[in-house]
Amino acid sequence: MQGVAMHGNERRGPDGPEIWIRGPVGEPEPHRPQEEGPESHQLPVSTRQYAWVATHGGAGASTLAAVFGGHDAGRNWPRPEQGEPGSVLLVGRTHAAGLEAVSHALDIFRRGDAPPRLDLDAIVLVADAPGRLPRQLTQHIKVIGSVIDVYRVPWVPAWRTGDLTGPLPREIASLARLTGKTTP
Repeated sequence: MQGVAMHGNERRGPDGPEIWIRGPVGEPEPHRPQEEGPESHQLPVSTRQYAWVATHGGAGASTLAAVFGGHDAGRNWPRPEQGEPGSVLLVGRTHAAGLEAVSHALDIFRRGDAPPRLDLDAIVLVADAPGRLPRQLTQHIKVIGSVIDVYRVPWVPAWRTGDLTGPLPREIASLARLTGKTTP
């Protein structure tokens, strides 16, 4: 059975996956400057194109695609053979149902059941409400983060009313760098 490995998160041997580990394997990461002081905001940005895939209705994939750029795949898998990006960012809300949907989609990649030519690059979790998460939801996010990079997007009141033009919250600077979004 030919499956699609998660982008750099699974080591393959001659007979298939050898071990389920977190982080890139095989290809060394490019050298990045140490994050210190205000210069840390000058880290290189990505030129890679991403497909935002919603793991459930109302996940926020359309909003993220509008804010950060990239392809809004909705709840469908992107089709690289038709020119859509094969680099996937799975999107879900931070409520219990959203995290379960993210876990289910992550498992599809883990099992190798995702469509061919797709790489899962990260999970993007969008706050479902302002404020702190309950402990059980935080624990669920830690479990997801133990196998793949997780980017958290805080509650942005302006986005709720459709205003996507304001400055990005500083908590999502790393997601902005990943997607190549330049911030003012």
